[in-house]
Amino acid sequence: MMIIKAMHKCLTAGGALALLLWSGVLLAGTGVEGARIWPAPDHTRLVLDTAGKVDHNVFSLSAPSRLVIDLKNVDLKTDFSALDLSGSPIQRIRSARRNGDDLRVVLDLKSNIKPRSFQLEPNQQYGHRLVVDLIDEGGLKTQKAAQPTVTQSPNGKRDIIVVIDAGHGGEDPGAIGPRGTREKDVVLSMAKTLQSLINQKPGFTAKLTRTGDYYIDLRGRTLLARKHNADLFVSMHADAFRTPQPRGASVFALSQRGATSESARWLAQSENSSDLIGGAGGVSLSGRDEMLAGVLLDLSMTASINSSLGVGSSILGRLGNVTKLHKPGVEQAAFVVLKSPDIPSLLVEAGFISNPQEERNLASSAYQRKLANAVFDGIHDYFSKTPPPGTLLAYQKASRQGGNTAGQYRIRRGDTLSGVARENQTTVSELMRFNGLNDDRVMVGQTIRIPAS
Repeated sequence: MMIIKAMHKCLTAGGALALLLWSGVLLAGTGVEGARIWPAPDHTRLVLDTAGKVDHNVFSLSAPSRLVIDLKNVDLKTDFSALDLSGSPIQRIRSARRNGDDLRVVLDLKSNIKPRSFQLEPNQQYGHRLVVDLIDEGGLKTQKAAQPTVTQSPNGKRDIIVVIDAGHGGEDPGAIGPRGTREKDVVLSMAKTLQSLINQKPGFTAKLTRTGDYYIDLRGRTLLARKHNADLFVSMHADAFRTPQPRGASVFALSQRGATSESARWLAQSENSSDLIGGAGGVSLSGRDEMLAGVLLDLSMTASINSSLGVGSSILGRLGNVTKLHKPGVEQAAFVVLKSPDIPSLLVEAGFISNPQEERNLASSAYQRKLANAVFDGIHDYFSKTPPPGTLLAYQKASRQGGNTAGQYRIRRGDTLSGVARENQTTVSELMRFNGLNDDRVMVGQTIRIPAS
């Protein structure tokens, strides 16, 4: 009511100019109150802190390369010159008023980029934000060209590839503990330690999805695992709850509900039809009819989940020697990062960062190393018992079992075909078919061939 009376007074006493000034007060611009740069290998993220949601438009210009960000009814309340632009494609950031109340921000670029923009709601650490991603398509092509491949060497002694994913990163801090410890920092440190431990072990190679403080979208993390031809994908996290009491480590594998929805997504997207199922040397969905493709995908999903549960149980057993476990068994959920249909995938919650004692532990490099050692020991234990065919561990296991070569197994006293099938992640019927056997009886000294997983 007071606003209406004041506007009426403006109209009767001062005419149009007074009303225009009053409207300007009512429609005060949103401020750009801060800015951050997050360079990553294939993109750079520019984040603008705003007092609220903003109406914006982003477009590119060439000769020279520039990116223009127009913000409607916005004031600049930060200094772009204070940003560190090293490692980014940005040479300089300029800004100026436009159309009286609007703000134009211009990024002078070193090379052409593909822009993408969106807004984020407030979280524990930041308020409203406008995010502008500068995607380096040239860098993406270089990464694809340099994509590592796993080849079956003549002696069948390739490394087991483990891809380690440090959750969150960049603008996404993850959970934040009572003392301000950020999940993204803890899990990156732990992932680097785990990578070092794995790379020191003959027969293993570890790759990281991110090596610094930047964000990778969830589907991008699983895509990196596929590019590295991973035998196992492990995503590291630190849990949080609204109260400080919960504590303990957890291990998650994909749920059947998550597998079902992912199978439907894969079959519905034509670009997935040529992707391999079963990793290097697996079968392709390309050219298959819908029913057969669905069967192959379901078989692959089931095998991946079973392997995930096996290695997850092995890791959980080792973690129990270092910390309290939140649950006694491997849990299952529909996390996006677990949805690779052909790669066993796990999410490890190292503890509750919202618990004051566990926050102190998780911030300690010595404790991080204990957890990383436990995860590695669990991985090593599992793959020592069930190594993928064609790997150094499979060759070593065959040698210990009486001179078997990769892809073959010599029957020893006490062996059964079902036991051999279980050890080699296959089925009795598949072993019988592959070896031309009429029944499941085997003799000591008999050599049978093992089909590739």
